[in-house]
Amino acid sequence: MLRATDLGFAYDARQPVLAGVSLEVRAGALVGVLGPNGSGKTTLLRLLAGIRRPTSGTVTLDGRPLHGYSRRALAARMAVVPQETHLAFDYSVMEMVLMGRHPHLGVFEVEGPADLAVARDALAATSVAHLENRDFATLSGGEKQRVVIAAALAQATDVLLLDEPTSSLDLGAQLDIAQLLVDLNTTRGVTVVVSTHDLALASGICRELVLLRQGRVQAAGATAEVLTAEQVRALYDVDADVHVHPVTGHLSVVPLRRAAR
Repeated sequence: MLRATDLGFAYDARQPVLAGVSLEVRAGALVGVLGPNGSGKTTLLRLLAGIRRPTSGTVTLDGRPLHGYSRRALAARMAVVPQETHLAFDYSVMEMVLMGRHPHLGVFEVEGPADLAVARDALAATSVAHLENRDFATLSGGEKQRVVIAAALAQATDVLLLDEPTSSLDLGAQLDIAQLLVDLNTTRGVTVVVSTHDLALASGICRELVLLRQGRVQAAGATAEVLTAEQVRALYDVDADVHVHPVTGHLSVVPLRRAAR
C-alpha cells in the first residue's frame, strides 16, 4: 500500500503546488493521475517516489514513511519512469537496463550472470530484446520508452510510477506502451501509477483515477464513476461527450467545446 496523507508542497511558500492531497494506491492497482498543466501531477509523482519531501503531510509505503527507507531500499521497492530521459554519455540498451540492478548490488560489486539474466528477462518482457546491443541514443521514441521501462523492471520493484509515458509517441507506439503497462500489471502484479494528459490512455487501462486541479484532489475513485462529463468540465473547462465505446467497452471522451464561463 502506497498512501499519501494531507500532502502539501511548495517551491515558493507564496505559491503552493499541492495542498491537502490524500490518496491510496493498493497493491496491484493501476491508477491514473489526470489534470491540466500546472495541476501538480509531476510533483505528486515525485513525492510518491520519495524524490522530493513534502512541505506537509506524509507518504508511506506499507505503513512506513518514505524517509524511513534508505535510498537503496526505496529504489528496490519503487521505480520511476520520467517523461524524458537525457543521458550524459552514450550507453547501450543493455547498459541502460543494467542500471536498474544497482539497488541490488553491494558497494563496488559489479553485475554478474544473474543480473544479466534479469536484464534480459526485462528486455523480453518489454519486447525490445533484439535491441540489446544498440546504442540507446539511436532508438525511436517508443523504443526508448520501452527500454526505460525495462530498466525499471530490472529493479525488481513492486511499484512503477510513470510520468506521461506516451507523450510525443506516435499512435502505434502509444498503443504498445498502453498494452505493456496492462501486461505488467496483470501478469507480473506490478502496481502502476501513471500521470497523463491522455484521456484515452487513462480510460482504456486505468481502473482508478485521481483528478487534480490547482494542486487539490477534485475527485478520486473507480474510472467509470470519476470520468464523467461533469468532472471533465470541472477539470479542464471543456464540454465533452463521455460514453462507453461500442467496440472497446471503455469510456470514450470526445471534447466538444470550451465550456461557457
